[in-house]
Amino acid sequence: MPGSTKAMGVVTVGGLVVVTAYTAAMGSNGWLWFGWVVLGLVTLGMAASRT
Repeated sequence: MPGSTKAMGVVTVGGLVVVTAYTAAMGSNGWLWFGWVVLGLVTLGMAASRT
């Protein structure tokens, strides 16, 4: 796994932690979850294109 893809994976997991914490503290926000899903799809696309 190249460095940029690994970094995107770390950012995606970190984003999941932040969105989950926000949801637990402030309530669900559909835009945050949508943004996280888009980030996850970009990360998966990067990983798939590198293999």
